[in-house]
Amino acid sequence: MASTGETAFNYGFLLCKSEDARRVEALNEYLSGRSYLAGYWPSQADAEVFALLCRPPSECHVHALRWYKHIAALKPQTYCQTPECTTKGKRVQPPWSRPEGTDVSKLRLYNSLTRTKEVFVPQKGNRVLWYCCGPTVYDASHMGHARSYISFDILRRILKDYFKYDVFYCMNITDIDDKIIKRARQNYLLEQYGEKKPSPSQILQDVLTARTPFKAKLAETTDPDKKQMLERLDAAVDVALGPLQGAVQSGAAGHTLQNQAQVLLEEAKDLLSDWLDSQFGSQVTENSIFSLLPKYWEGEYHKDMEALHVLPPDVLTRVSEYVPEIVEFVKGIVDNGYGYESNGSVYFDTAKFDSCPAHSYAKLVPEAVGDQKALQEGEGDLSISAERLSEKRSQNDFALWKASKPGEPSWDSPWGKGRPGWHIECSAMAGSILGESMDIHGGGYDLRFPHHDNELAQSEAYFENDHWVRYFLHAGHLTIAGCKMSKSLKNFITIKDALAKHTARQLRLAFLMHSWKDTLDYSNNTMESAIQYERFINEFFLNVKDILRSPTDITGQFEKWEAEEIELNKSFYEKKTSVHEALCDNIDTRSALEEMRALVGQSNTYMAARRSAKLPPNRMLLQSIALYLTDMLKTFGTIEGTEPIGFPVGGNGQNADLESTVMPYLSVLSDFREEVRKTAREKKVTELLRLCDELRDDTLPELGVRLEDRDGLPTSVKLVDKETLLKEREEKKKMEDEKKKKKEEAARKKQEQEMAKLAKMKVKPSEMFRSETDKYSNFDETGFPTHDVEGKELSKGLAKKLRKLYEAQEKLYNEYLQSTQNGS
Repeated sequence: MASTGETAFNYGFLLCKSEDARRVEALNEYLSGRSYLAGYWPSQADAEVFALLCRPPSECHVHALRWYKHIAALKPQTYCQTPECTTKGKRVQPPWSRPEGTDVSKLRLYNSLTRTKEVFVPQKGNRVLWYCCGPTVYDASHMGHARSYISFDILRRILKDYFKYDVFYCMNITDIDDKIIKRARQNYLLEQYGEKKPSPSQILQDVLTARTPFKAKLAETTDPDKKQMLERLDAAVDVALGPLQGAVQSGAAGHTLQNQAQVLLEEAKDLLSDWLDSQFGSQVTENSIFSLLPKYWEGEYHKDMEALHVLPPDVLTRVSEYVPEIVEFVKGIVDNGYGYESNGSVYFDTAKFDSCPAHSYAKLVPEAVGDQKALQEGEGDLSISAERLSEKRSQNDFALWKASKPGEPSWDSPWGKGRPGWHIECSAMAGSILGESMDIHGGGYDLRFPHHDNELAQSEAYFENDHWVRYFLHAGHLTIAGCKMSKSLKNFITIKDALAKHTARQLRLAFLMHSWKDTLDYSNNTMESAIQYERFINEFFLNVKDILRSPTDITGQFEKWEAEEIELNKSFYEKKTSVHEALCDNIDTRSALEEMRALVGQSNTYMAARRSAKLPPNRMLLQSIALYLTDMLKTFGTIEGTEPIGFPVGGNGQNADLESTVMPYLSVLSDFREEVRKTAREKKVTELLRLCDELRDDTLPELGVRLEDRDGLPTSVKLVDKETLLKEREEKKKMEDEKKKKKEEAARKKQEQEMAKLAKMKVKPSEMFRSETDKYSNFDETGFPTHDVEGKELSKGLAKKLRKLYEAQEKLYNEYLQSTQNGS
């Protein structure tokens, strides 16, 4: 290699070397006396020598190998002989190759509009416009509501906090509706009836009168679930009728009559309120009566959602506040040619809409078109009279605006006094807030037809587009132990009742352990699975926090990674990838939780192995895993609070910093107790050991503290909910009692067996068969049977079998005699 002005080396001596190995050896010797590294630029001679070699020199030819690598790195410029190339003498970077990488999973959501999983693509960048159908507030919220609102809360949190979408969430409250109107009237009339203090005989007469139309309704009902519900009501009324009828006929005392009348009034309030409504409902004209009921139940609904840790919507719309916008929306549909007025009401013309090339009716459930039962349920109980049905051009048409009848609230409109139809409210309110198209519309599975199909039709008729909703998400049904649940069937568990039995976290975990779009069965088994999962994860968090509390200096927290840590970390990243893929696959939280469970299981195995080896586990690795799991559970909404690791201690946020506050004191107490136990064992002071155990098992659990004594290791201190610890103590005591009972039972059986054996040993061989007169009739002089009960001589086979029993008894009897002689 030569610099400027230096004569290139003479490589002619290499040309005479025919073998590559000899050529490399000669080159290595030649280069051992030449400088060819930094500051030199390859000459033409270098390039030509490089071309002579077939492969890189071996490591034993160190000079030739270094020269070869240097020339190889500069090879693209080897033949460049311009003054610029030969005078600069600079080394250059080798070419860089871009990694191929791997495909990144994309979020797919199950879209009811296509009935398949579609890649989620928001219409405007990262912003997601989302509308969710809210509750019709006329009664207590139940677990069916929780199914939808917890499920959508989970989806919303994941889109916002995991996938980092900018979600704008709008939800409505239906406070004008046939069910609300009817329930408000009935409650008002029943209250008025009670204030009149009717006599027991009057109550009896009114219930008997009200029972006649109720019986007719029962006879006409074909839906098996509704029929069963009505039969239960009728049976309860029948049971309460008998005693009151008997008391009236016998002239019973006044207080007896009053008590039995109140029992009947309570059992018959549903059929009595129906009857009162049919008689006097049209006389209820005060609008405030229809607003008090939904206002109360909306308040209760918000309390339930707060207790379930469901995030409030960004915008909440009430039908009663949007009547002007609804009127304008209906006018727009009529102006576009898709609605018509009839007798003060306005209906949507489904045939006209469906015949338009740009539109299609019933996008979600096209096969349900013409289902009169579903259509009538969508119109409401107060809107399916023969008169109302005859106003429509087609049975498939539905009400946009309803002319108010006597006993119904009303608002002014171009078509006269009336009120909004059910479906139009969502279209008008969502349109007012979100505009002509939204990314996501959510609701319960049973709302697909006719409610959501009608929403789609009237909204696309108003906006004259075919994409009012891009992705329709429908949460699955909720059943109770396999049975359908609904308010109308009076077969439901309220959210308050559910929260009285289980925590909000446990309920949410149960929902997370099932697909959001499939039916979820709310049962003891479902909740037990959620409780076990919570306990399993919580125990891991407690163990990690205990490890992180172990004293160490700032450098001691960075321990060397051995094969076990490398393997666990590899699994950690594999599980994170699996969780991500699960969430991308229609937000499959069930699979995500299983992957998280598996990660905890592997971490537990690692910690157990380190404990067995009396070695500390890697703090930083376990902390990273615990932080990840905590973050994911916060994303799912199962952890409320700011604790970096694990579930909050104390609950309700009143002890937000409880752990950091009390743990130093508990650690001192634990260390002191350990020293006391050590001294007590050395001095054999059992009373001190008993007191230490009593502190661990009885005193500290009452304060929410669990101590875990570990052989050869410091005692573990954990803060746990008091209720959990007391339940653990109860279960432990139950197990100990069962164990003690089994031990006592085993001892009793052993004693019985020994007594039976002793009793058998005492029997002389000559007497053992003589008592069996139902089997044998003759015996020899030793007491051995010779003939059966019928006088026949015993067969040789039977005699041989009996002889073995006889000889075994001889042996037992001799053992007995021997033991008595020895005084045992």
